[in-house]
Amino acid sequence: MAIRSFAKNSYRSILKWGDPHHFEEPKKRLIKYLKKNMGVTEEDFKNPHLPGLDKVKLDKLPALPESDISALKGIVGQGNVDTSDYERVKHSLGFTYLDIVKLRLEKVEPLVDVVVYPRNEDDVIAVVKFCNERKIALIPFGGRSSVTRGLEPIKGGISLDLTRHMNQVKKVNEINCSVTVEPGIIGPAYEDYLNNYKTPLSPGGYTNGHFPQSFEYSTVGGWVVTRGAGGLSTGYGKIEDMVLGLRFVTPQGLIVTKDFPRAATGPDLRHLVMGSEGTLGVLTEVTLKIWKFQPENRVYFSFLFKDWEECVISMREIMQGGFGFPHMFRISDPEETSIAFVTEGISDTPIDKGLKMLGYKDGKRCLMLGSIEGDKDAGHLIKKKAKAIAKKHGAISFFGSIAVKAWYKHRYNDPYLREELMDIKVMTDTLETACTWEDIPRLWAGVKKVVKARPSSICMVHASHCYENGANLYFIFISRMKPDDMIDDFEKYHTSIINAIEQFGGGLSHPHGIGRMMAPWYEEYMGETSMNLLRAIKAYLDPNNIMNPGGTLGLDFTGERRKAFSAK
Repeated sequence: MAIRSFAKNSYRSILKWGDPHHFEEPKKRLIKYLKKNMGVTEEDFKNPHLPGLDKVKLDKLPALPESDISALKGIVGQGNVDTSDYERVKHSLGFTYLDIVKLRLEKVEPLVDVVVYPRNEDDVIAVVKFCNERKIALIPFGGRSSVTRGLEPIKGGISLDLTRHMNQVKKVNEINCSVTVEPGIIGPAYEDYLNNYKTPLSPGGYTNGHFPQSFEYSTVGGWVVTRGAGGLSTGYGKIEDMVLGLRFVTPQGLIVTKDFPRAATGPDLRHLVMGSEGTLGVLTEVTLKIWKFQPENRVYFSFLFKDWEECVISMREIMQGGFGFPHMFRISDPEETSIAFVTEGISDTPIDKGLKMLGYKDGKRCLMLGSIEGDKDAGHLIKKKAKAIAKKHGAISFFGSIAVKAWYKHRYNDPYLREELMDIKVMTDTLETACTWEDIPRLWAGVKKVVKARPSSICMVHASHCYENGANLYFIFISRMKPDDMIDDFEKYHTSIINAIEQFGGGLSHPHGIGRMMAPWYEEYMGETSMNLLRAIKAYLDPNNIMNPGGTLGLDFTGERRKAFSAK
């Protein structure tokens, strides 16, 4: 029985992703697939597993003395300091799988002591100064969409929530095609503002170009400090390609970078901020690129290949073709394609039978989807060239624009499925990596083998962010959970997958950051000299280690490399 009603102050209201009124039930065909392949039963649907329906209630009071809490109220205002049980729990975790397990068990530790809502940069400067003097841990907080244990308050302290007040567009510069915004603005509010900024220079308004799957519930500041990627990043670029200038408050003082298009003025300090994940300071303002919004010019293409190898080669040749890039560009491996055929009702239809007769067989065939934004002529040229390359490698056009438009329509919905699957004792999570083209075949095969070594497991893989020299691989794993061993079982399985990514030549992260989850691998990935440099920067900017302390990026890690933080 799907859970559609829960109290606003319950653990369920925190663990549920996104819109509290939106529910993404698994499609009947997927349910049938899970019953057949994973042993899911009707009893699982009748009795949701650890639904977290109880009211949030804590036995632990804030560790900060009342004098400190009063001082914070004096800085940001009485109504901008919250020590309620509900907000303390909500601000102590993100959406990492283990975060959701804690909420289902209704045992959330560690906890922040107080939530503070700064009104402006002056408030941020004052709060950082206060925390530095008092040696109080401080964690910047945005949309809470972290999937890397990036918000876990190992040392308690303050959650600095930037979304209540610092959420405005400050300036659009049409001449420079840039916008200056505060970090707490949520994706839709940001995009809507730009879409509706219509002038003679751009009658259709503008677009921000950055659309991660968390877009509806993540902030611009979060995109920047985690070095994120959006669903259209192949064309528009990752966030580091968009940031022009910024303002960043550290315990040592204010860092300001200018929005010049390029410079040869030494190391670029923007890159200290991008990917810093709250460990060095607080982003208070950022200037980003924008583009003219022309959705009516969007061009679509979709192809079906006979196998993964030819699909990957085609994607590479399109990216290296010299005629421009699609904006949205993704390929699905045979297992992801197969499940898509099942859930969309294509399997075992006359269409499916015809495809098999033509050599596009289930378990081997692969989908490619793409779209191009901006100038229509450029879009048609890229589509024409992409089609010629795909055809050369044995592909056929597949449902024209229908499949791509369906992706656009549902692109933010998949995260809603996790709570539904966990209710029926099914574990699902993702790991994403970047790799060069030459390493994709062995990385895909090697990691997939490790994931599939767990009995009755699904491993769907796609590439959705591409570059001239490589692409990402996004591994989605689905397996039966062990209800009595949810934490240790997940950690062992998850660790084996990360180890495989490292072993077969993948990068440690592509869009999601490092947080505490990937920190045990970070020093080996970076190298000793590089980590010592980062730690030296941390020691200068944050001498009292107040900024998101406790292992984020491994900057204050102690012990052996594989000694990950206990989630218990």
